[in-house]
Amino acid sequence: MTWGLESASVRFGSRTALDHVSLRAESSTVSVVVGGDGAGKSTLLRALVGLVPLSSGIARRPSKKEIGYVPATAGLYVDLTVDENLAFSGRAYGVLGSVLAKRSTELLERIGLADARTRLGGQLSGGMRRKLAVGMALVHRPALLVLDEPTTGVDPVSRAELWRLISAAAADGTAVVATTTYVEEAHRASTVMLLEQGRSIGTGSPSDIIASVPGKLGVVRSTSQPQGLSWRWGTTWRVWAPSNDLPEGAEPRQPDFEDAVIIAALADEQKVWLDDRAR
Repeated sequence: MTWGLESASVRFGSRTALDHVSLRAESSTVSVVVGGDGAGKSTLLRALVGLVPLSSGIARRPSKKEIGYVPATAGLYVDLTVDENLAFSGRAYGVLGSVLAKRSTELLERIGLADARTRLGGQLSGGMRRKLAVGMALVHRPALLVLDEPTTGVDPVSRAELWRLISAAAADGTAVVATTTYVEEAHRASTVMLLEQGRSIGTGSPSDIIASVPGKLGVVRSTSQPQGLSWRWGTTWRVWAPSNDLPEGAEPRQPDFEDAVIIAALADEQKVWLDDRAR
């Protein structure tokens, strides 16, 4: 099955939070939306699951009982134990009795919380809370799993464990949509959307995003920032030339995915700047 948004816009008064964005979420795949703070990622997910109405466009989603949603907040109850959180979520979706017990045990072993069943949610570390929240969203085997920045503020080990859990859900047939501010996580996705100020500025597989980079990228080895559109990269500078004319001393370089994300944002800024001058 394919879910998602088609030319979706969301407006709050005079402010446009989402501007004609299209997103596909297919069974057995992971789609990742990459963007900084304020890009519109949370609004996109809330529109996808039906928590905010569309001002225009189309949303295709399964029934509420077939959706698993984890908001940017913890998504669990701090005064319930790990077991009680899973039981509450399962019963809310109609998973009961021995089926719930088996599914809870399976998930707790998968997320590494089998030894923490009696601990309160409020006593868990940040990484453990996020893993439990994802487990609660998976207890009913949803058709669509929607995760708002599931790894933000989580230690590297827990991040890897969370992505194993997310990948396993996709392997089981679930359509997964996740947002992130961590560019490197997008390599785990079948499809990536780059979101900037409520607009999609790039979409496709990670290799598609790289292949679509306009202009040329170069490396400058200097202690001072070179002229043009440049940014620091370790002890060197990356410089992007939209006109293909790299500055003197720049060594041409093939962009990687992180380069492509930065260039997409710069290219969008340049287009906006040119549009403003044309008006």
